[in-house]
Amino acid sequence: MGLLSRISLLARGKISAALDRAEDPREVLEYGYQQQQRRLVQVRRGLVEVAASRAQLERQARKLHEQVPLCDEQARRALQLQREDLAREALQRKHTALEELAALDLQVAEVGEEEQRLTAAQRQLGTRIEEFCARKTILSARYSSAQARVEALGTLTGLSGETAELNLALGRAEEKTERLQARAGALDALIESDALAPALGGADALGRELRRLGSAQAAEAELEQLEQQLDVGPRPLELAVDSQRKERDGCP
Repeated sequence: MGLLSRISLLARGKISAALDRAEDPREVLEYGYQQQQRRLVQVRRGLVEVAASRAQLERQARKLHEQVPLCDEQARRALQLQREDLAREALQRKHTALEELAALDLQVAEVGEEEQRLTAAQRQLGTRIEEFCARKTILSARYSSAQARVEALGTLTGLSGETAELNLALGRAEEKTERLQARAGALDALIESDALAPALGGADALGRELRRLGSAQAAEAELEQLEQQLDVGPRPLELAVDSQRKERDGCP
């Protein structure tokens, strides 16, 4: 295959793919349905025109049928009046009407057959259109469903990629958080072990003792408040401690 042939084949393939992407089967089916509806309207118009022509021919035939006995009556009256020429003219009109009537009968028969054919064609076309409409509805619904599924699956596919990226981001955030927590724990351990305390150990020990005494006093005050709320008397151990304190302070 030559270079030009390959280029032409590639171009046709791309054009076909582009047309396939641009073509919506539902629009094509709807267009075909509208075209069939137009043909049905044309057939109905033709049927109406044929029916009107047949009715016109039948009216003309009835007039000729009525003219035949009238010509006979005119011929008899002319003979009674001894006007053979008028009688001959009346009979000539009669035969002319009979010839026209015979031709009209043929035309009426032909138009009637054409009307029957158009009626049958209209019936068949109407049936085909109904069948096509039913199939169009089903195919359109199937296409819409398939298109919705493709779009949903495409969304899920993109979502899976985004989820993977988000999971990586979450993993990095968790790793960083764990590192920060580990660093904070190490700092807490250093503080508790006095690793960061100043070199003046005595002053720091005094500060810790003062903090301990302050905590004990706060706990004792909170306990007294709780006993007052619960209306609980002083405990024996507290009474003994209080008595010793009074003796040491010289109170009665």
